[in-house]
Amino acid sequence: MKLSFALIFSLILMLTSNVLAAQQEIKTWKSIDDQTNKAKSLVRIYIRKGILNGKVTKLFDKSYGNAPICTPCTDDRKDKPVIGMTVLRNFKLDRTEGWWKGGTVLDPENGNIYNAQLRVIENGKKLELRGYWGPFYRTQIWLTHK
Repeated sequence: MKLSFALIFSLILMLTSNVLAAQQEIKTWKSIDDQTNKAKSLVRIYIRKGILNGKVTKLFDKSYGNAPICTPCTDDRKDKPVIGMTVLRNFKLDRTEGWWKGGTVLDPENGNIYNAQLRVIENGKKLELRGYWGPFYRTQIWLTHK
């Protein structure tokens, strides 16, 4: 009886650690508009199976209403609520450069999707997000949110 209990406990422990390893939350970041310098949203960034994604958890600009919808989106996010929407998708870590690359960022205000890369800077206090449109790019600095 003691052996079977120990075996079951070990299995539960292994399964729990596998679930935790499958999704590792990095943290929540406050997105800052690079043109107005105002906080726009909170985005929870997490890693699942080595892929980094980020979901909007809160919007600060109330001019969009309490439950804004991404009407200008053209992909599977069209007409979906912005809160809860995955706006950062499919980033993989380039260990040589320290950037998360190969992903995209969605701007729910206009529905545009940009190739992007991001990295944590200043000892984890800031996140540098760079969105590309052809050879041109814009960089936003996001702040950690407590």
